[in-house]
Amino acid sequence: MTWSEASAGLGALLVAAAGGQARHGWRARRRAEVLLGTGDQVRLWPADRWPAARGSPVLPGWVRRAATAVAAGLGAAAFLGGPGGLLVGGLLAVGLHRWMPRARSPAERRAVLEEERLVRQLPLTAELLAACLASAASPAAAVAAVGASVDAPMGPRLLSTAAELALGSPPEDCWRRLGEEHPPLAPLARCLVRTSLSGAPASAALSGLASGRRAEAVRMAHTRVRRAGVLATAPLGLCFLPAFVLVGVAPVVMGLTSRFSHAM
Repeated sequence: MTWSEASAGLGALLVAAAGGQARHGWRARRRAEVLLGTGDQVRLWPADRWPAARGSPVLPGWVRRAATAVAAGLGAAAFLGGPGGLLVGGLLAVGLHRWMPRARSPAERRAVLEEERLVRQLPLTAELLAACLASAASPAAAVAAVGASVDAPMGPRLLSTAAELALGSPPEDCWRRLGEEHPPLAPLARCLVRTSLSGAPASAALSGLASGRRAEAVRMAHTRVRRAGVLATAPLGLCFLPAFVLVGVAPVVMGLTSRFSHAM
């Protein structure tokens, strides 16, 4: 195998890895925006960055995944050469195609983003509900006031529940329906159902729910930061370990092999 073939194979591998790193880098930036609270006003795919808005075709996710896996497999086969290289390249292509993350549709990404925003809005919503209910407001009036004061997607959900309460629907059924239709709001719904059935003041329970959710968000943020530190060492290992083997170990092994062959 010539150096040009080896360079071509290595280039194909680097292109495939760069594509995956770009996607992961964009996701990391998006998670950082969500974690720092700066991503509420940023859409998941802005119109000026969506490929269809610029006139370029949008390939399905399975096509991009298959192309990346085939390119990586061909690069590995060209780099190694021979039947062993073909075998390794085929196994690499199959493994990448199987284990690469599946691209989600725009509707699924919007749904995930909406759930994340509901989770972030839950502590503030619980505190506002606690304040309204502590001021002797009715459940319908409290939910309507909070729904009008918070942004989407929480506000429209609360306004819909407030309309059901104003029409005379049982509060327990309204809270249960809210938790079933929107899983991120299930803790809030369970808290309101318990207080409605027991007759206990809901303000204390809602305040405890808000503080507990904020503490959980802080723990999750610390976990993400520690995980990011661990994952940051993976590219360094993938880059420096092969370089160390090629520069430091391979010449020594080749020199020892040549001396042993001359001695024989």
